[in-house]
Amino acid sequence: MTQQSAPRWRLGRGVGYVLASAFAFSVMTSLVKVAGVRLPSQEVVAARAVVGLVLSWLLLRRVGVSPWGHQRGLLFLRGFFGYLALSCVFHAVTSMPLADATVLQYLYPLFTAVLATAFLGERPTQRMAVAGLLSLIGVALVAKPSFLFGSLAGAPAPSDVAIALGGALFTAIAYVGVKKLTATEHPLVIVFYFPLVTLPATFPSLMHSAVMPQGWEWVVLLAVGVATQAGQVWLTQGIQSQSAISATSLTYMQVVFATLWGALFFGEIPDHRSLLGALLVVAGAFYVGMERRPVAVVDPV
Repeated sequence: MTQQSAPRWRLGRGVGYVLASAFAFSVMTSLVKVAGVRLPSQEVVAARAVVGLVLSWLLLRRVGVSPWGHQRGLLFLRGFFGYLALSCVFHAVTSMPLADATVLQYLYPLFTAVLATAFLGERPTQRMAVAGLLSLIGVALVAKPSFLFGSLAGAPAPSDVAIALGGALFTAIAYVGVKKLTATEHPLVIVFYFPLVTLPATFPSLMHSAVMPQGWEWVVLLAVGVATQAGQVWLTQGIQSQSAISATSLTYMQVVFATLWGALFFGEIPDHRSLLGALLVVAGAFYVGMERRPVAVVDPV
């Protein structure tokens, strides 16, 4: 009778790609916070769109795919909700502690599950209800609303919390749009419409509040676009090399990285409530992500 050796646990190449992606996106949000010290957040959104538009166009030319797609109305809506999500996220990053803004953004898996139930015909599950409860408690601990905790020093402004939650909701709407579009559109076309719609959408704000970048700010703005593109490429490679469930669950390492950068570079030391809230939000998002549903590769905002 032959003995079977115990299975070995090995980190696949996909794990490294996804961790690198989470690292890149955390660097991107940190750079947004640096740029936002003097530059309006819409200007940073526009810079991100310019870099994304150029890189997406070059990739489409390389593979020989027409950029205009078939369902142009739905592609436009996906791009518009992506713009709204990006605007909310960048505002939150520049006005709140980095870790708190990142945690609130990670409510989007829960919002996506709810929207997929309402518009894509997916059935609600007990897992979604448990995840929703964990996430709501976590958000309360991070946001620290005065009607629950009184006036606490360091609590984020309610308007900033609302904008951060809007970012998560708009991200989920964009995600549902991507799920619809993947049936007829090339992934690069879906990605291309995001900056294509985002850039002109920033023009009204830029006409009234644009500030000319100075010196190193040009480098920071370029680095925002490059870090985002690197994160997208590595996330795609990670999902191709790893199971979708394990790959997407590892993206929550961005919360850990954001907490680290906030403490090291911005003096943002989270209190025990924020740490517990972050843990609950990530646990809720992870729990939703463990459901074995088809996962589309999305252009993260």
